[in-house]
Amino acid sequence: MLDIAVIGAGPCGLAVGVAAKRARLTCSLFDKGPVTSSLMRYPLYMTFFSTPDKLEIGVPFVTAGDKPTRREALTYYRKVAEHFELDVRQYHRVSRVTRAGDGFELVAQHPGMPEPETVRSRHLVFATGYFESPNPLRVPGEDLPHVSHFFVEPHPYWQQRVVVVGGGNSAVEAALELCRVGARVTLVHFLSEFDRGVKPWILPDITNRVKEGRVAVRWCSRVVEIRRSEVVVRRDPDGEHETIAADFVLALTGYTADLSLVRSVGVMVDDTSGVPQHTPETMETNVPGVYIAGVLASGFDANKIFIENGREHGGRICDHIKSKPPRVAPGG
Repeated sequence: MLDIAVIGAGPCGLAVGVAAKRARLTCSLFDKGPVTSSLMRYPLYMTFFSTPDKLEIGVPFVTAGDKPTRREALTYYRKVAEHFELDVRQYHRVSRVTRAGDGFELVAQHPGMPEPETVRSRHLVFATGYFESPNPLRVPGEDLPHVSHFFVEPHPYWQQRVVVVGGGNSAVEAALELCRVGARVTLVHFLSEFDRGVKPWILPDITNRVKEGRVAVRWCSRVVEIRRSEVVVRRDPDGEHETIAADFVLALTGYTADLSLVRSVGVMVDDTSGVPQHTPETMETNVPGVYIAGVLASGFDANKIFIENGREHGGRICDHIKSKPPRVAPGG
């Protein structure tokens, strides 16, 4: 039986694995994709705002410039897993978690395995993040092939008509990159201004591009239908409809964590904030032996927890587990 099973092998999940290694706790990490798969969703040429030291887990993060690139981060976290010899079980989708005796049972399936694998662990850590669960528009045509909830790089959109849905950091940064490679960009946002959380060093840039006409904006508007070569937008509050030509649609409307597995073991989740019930000092939930790590602890407000503060959760979790009195074997 493992001491800890971690569901999610992103940076915060790896931080739990590193802390467990240092505490001499047996630990395995399960992820439905590759290690740090969430970083793969970041724009291809992205540079982190954080400095390398704020993204480190256990070993120094050395970069060519002042701030790490997406590629450097992917390399670094692979090296972390190798250096600490973490048991990362990639492409293992955890489909079920149940209480079993004095611990828990996980059922994980790898595409190359004929049967699911059952793993027992005394403690569970959910570090599943939120980047794999984009907020759907729930409009006709959202599943068409030219619609995406992720932006990777601008090159495919050169001289194309692109509608970007959203007004947060992801939408704004995509719009800026797109206009710089010659795409014809229209932003559709349900508010009358950009989100308050847009990075302050980006806001003047997008504001100037809008003034120049290089990025068109439809304020107080919502997409109501997506067709093969156009998007139907409704303006609020008058309800007037407009059809905008579009070769591609990027629905960058944010992400929400999938908490179905967390709830399945009895963890209570606040309906208003989306935060699973837990003690911040230990990260243990209302279910003894079950912990959360990373952005899950921020609920619907994903701007509260990043790698730089979520990486601390692993130490809190392992310290708490180590502080528990040793188990006494039956008859001992």
